[in-house]
Amino acid sequence: MLAGDWRARGRRIIPKVEAARDLVVELAADGYVGAVVGLEKQHVVLEDRFGRTRLFPLGHGFLVDGEPVELVRPSQKPPAARARTASGSFAVASAPARVALPSRIFVEGRHDAELVEKVWGADLRIEGVVVEYLEGVDVLDEQLDEFRPGPGRRAGILVDHLVPGSKEQRIADAVARGPHGRHVLVVGHPFVDIWQAVKPTRLGHDAWPVIPRGVEWKRGVCAAFGWPHAEQADIARAWQHILGRVRGYGDLEPALLGRVEELIDFVTAPHDA
Repeated sequence: MLAGDWRARGRRIIPKVEAARDLVVELAADGYVGAVVGLEKQHVVLEDRFGRTRLFPLGHGFLVDGEPVELVRPSQKPPAARARTASGSFAVASAPARVALPSRIFVEGRHDAELVEKVWGADLRIEGVVVEYLEGVDVLDEQLDEFRPGPGRRAGILVDHLVPGSKEQRIADAVARGPHGRHVLVVGHPFVDIWQAVKPTRLGHDAWPVIPRGVEWKRGVCAAFGWPHAEQADIARAWQHILGRVRGYGDLEPALLGRVEELIDFVTAPHDA
């Protein structure tokens, strides 16, 4: 009759859940919701949908999917047999970066370059591919004249908003017909800006907002998401927040992934005559 833990009979057992990065939890006391972004000794750092962080003691008082849990430090796991880069490729341990190839990948702006570096940087260094930015597709002809593509010196171009009938499509078609066309590949994604290539769910939203014509797109996005947008510094901080939510290729839309991989294959192909 007294065998076993009779005091525990009928008592609800609260499961232990490891505070793994990006786990979304709710504070039972006040409904605060945030994703795990770090650990500090016996505390967990949570980030809400606006990018604000708060520190909470590990332990009880959290909900996951509406159920109470005890949040604990993640257990130490043995390293994977083969690590992968952010792009999904197998990482090459202790491999030095190659001397830069003559070929280049060009992107429209600094944000594009930073996103490509974050996801494909390790692969590009192994291959010796340098990424440069154009400050806009309007200067593409001028940039190509200066770069002088040719055999063994290819140029891969990543363009925003490359859709039928757009200015970008007309420029891409003209390049293909021009003197550099044989050694240049222009590809693009359908998004208004590279920001949209990041899945909105990474930012706590179901979709990117539709911005009316006449409203500067990035400021309109910030306003729709409730982010500061009065100054250029606010736009820069918004981008750093977006970029910070990208962990790897799984956080990007397939329409961008395929195009970047296509460019890498193009500029690293064997020299043409």
